Amino acid sequence: MHHIENVMGTAVTIDIADLLPRDTLTDLVERTCAWLHEVDRRFSTYRDDSEINRLDGGDLSLDQCSPDTRAVLDACEALRRRTDGYFDARATGRLDPSGYVKGWSVEVASRLLARAGSFNHCVNAGGDVRSRGRPALGGAWRVGIRHPWEHDRTAWVLACTDLAVATSGTYERGLHVIDPHSGEAAGALRSVTVTGPDLAIADAYATAALAMGTDGLLWLARLADSGYESAAITSDGHAYTSDGLPILIEPVPVEPVPVDPVHTEPVHIEEPAALA
Repeated sequence: MHHIENVMGTAVTIDIADLLPRDTLTDLVERTCAWLHEVDRRFSTYRDDSEINRLDGGDLSLDQCSPDTRAVLDACEALRRRTDGYFDARATGRLDPSGYVKGWSVEVASRLLARAGSFNHCVNAGGDVRSRGRPALGGAWRVGIRHPWEHDRTAWVLACTDLAVATSGTYERGLHVIDPHSGEAAGALRSVTVTGPDLAIADAYATAALAMGTDGLLWLARLADSGYESAAITSDGHAYTSDGLPILIEPVPVEPVPVDPVHTEPVHIEEPAALA
């Protein structure tokens, strides 16, 4: 089953390849969409009545927030420490965990699908992708990474099986990511993609690296020790990938970054309350 849902300010594509009854597939899609709309109501920074805006405005205390909201903010704080402050839900001066929430919501959606019996699916929320199993025709799910200047081309195509893919860039929303240390908009990197086992973490890592600028290239390469591969394109057109990135098609020149092996500990984040 293939379904497109407009939610969270983007088009979310849900592809389920499992050979299940039609009614079951429809129910899986409806439950997935209901979860994503719930996330949007709770975390949207564009809704005055969202839980996150009410918390930021002082109309709601943290103790009054839902378990999911508290879990998300705890995760954001853990990632702020892990990224030396470059991932910061308050980088813009207001509470905005969007750099974590979209990836987290899709990661939770994929886990809920798996718990309900779908082991072969792909959920894509505007470039934040969580794949499980294989597509109907076998092989691997193909995930295209958008070319940051030529919108009808891809920079890379990745072959994904049980993999999360998150991309953060300036080519669509402009210089929207802030370097929390300088307070300036980050523009040295045009696009950052991170792959790994957890989409929420990959999403935050991509945002953090974009905020770091070119210093983020070495930082990204070191993430491979904790299972996260990466690709980046600089604003002057140079492309870089880590060695383990599952590239299927590589139409743009890639310049590897030599990095001395550095051990990094993975971030431990508790299961979202939605999975309890």
